[in-house]
Amino acid sequence: MPERQVRPRLAEEEATSRPRAPGILIGIGLGGFVDGIVLHQILQWHHLLSSEGDYPKTTVRGLEDNTLADGLFHAATSVAVAVGILLLWRRTANWRWAISGQAFFGWVLVGWGLFNLVEGLVDHQILGLHHVREGAGHQTAYDLGFLALSVLLIVGGWLVARLGERRIANTSQIQNHPP
Repeated sequence: MPERQVRPRLAEEEATSRPRAPGILIGIGLGGFVDGIVLHQILQWHHLLSSEGDYPKTTVRGLEDNTLADGLFHAATSVAVAVGILLLWRRTANWRWAISGQAFFGWVLVGWGLFNLVEGLVDHQILGLHHVREGAGHQTAYDLGFLALSVLLIVGGWLVARLGERRIANTSQIQNHPP
């Protein structure tokens, strides 16, 4: 393959692979933010430890413990976002123009879905720390819906990232082989 065709191919691979890890980390953090802010604080459907018998949300002490656990959870998701931003910055310092925004957005969705899937399986199903909507009557349906949304985010994000990769590949081919 001639050298002028190798360089564009390498550039197109980097444009789509460089945002992968940062996108997933930022997506994990954003997924945690949405879960914590919307489900824990705004809707107050659950807290991190609300299904754990030792931390009932119906007592002041239990609510204090749950609030502390929620705060530590938010601190961890903040670290994921910060590390993702740092990685993105380091990987794109000289290549900001070569990053596929569509691929990055796709990987953010994948990360969000991965967060939800792990959180839904581990916290809701395996450890039973809490459920999506406790005491609503259809607790299992909410948990299964959360897992289904997780899979949709992962698959949809992967498809968006792949479309971004294909768009860059097609643009590169057109630029290398003008009519």
